[in-house]
Amino acid sequence: MSHFTRIRTRLRDPEILAAALREVGHPDVEVHDQPQTLYGYRGDARPEKAEVIVRREHIGTASNDIGFARQPDGSFEAIISEYDRSRYNAAWLAKLTHSYSHAATLRYAATHGYEVATDELQQDGTRRLTLRRAT
Repeated sequence: MSHFTRIRTRLRDPEILAAALREVGHPDVEVHDQPQTLYGYRGDARPEKAEVIVRREHIGTASNDIGFARQPDGSFEAIISEYDRSRYNAAWLAKLTHSYSHAATLRYAATHGYEVATDELQQDGTRRLTLRRAT
């Protein structure tokens, strides 16, 4: 049975987190108002619970669910099994955080009267996003 590792993040919005997870390759993301049970690689219910979940069947046959649990300060804590940490490691969390920032910026732009002028992924992996006032 894999041990689940908990990693604090600064991610706070569940819908933006789900969009970021989709952007990094997880099209099937669950978002719940109340924490839901996470499952291990054998389909066994684990004591860990989370509000944002990528189920194991969307990760790999030997994988566990990946969850993000809301913390008292409003941020999410990533819950990733020891087995899955080989793929979903610090570099993956950094990529997810960048995708989250991108999605948050796009939401801010849309709700504050801006439109995207350019949105380019650079060769070094960074994004160049230019906004302009909507006309």
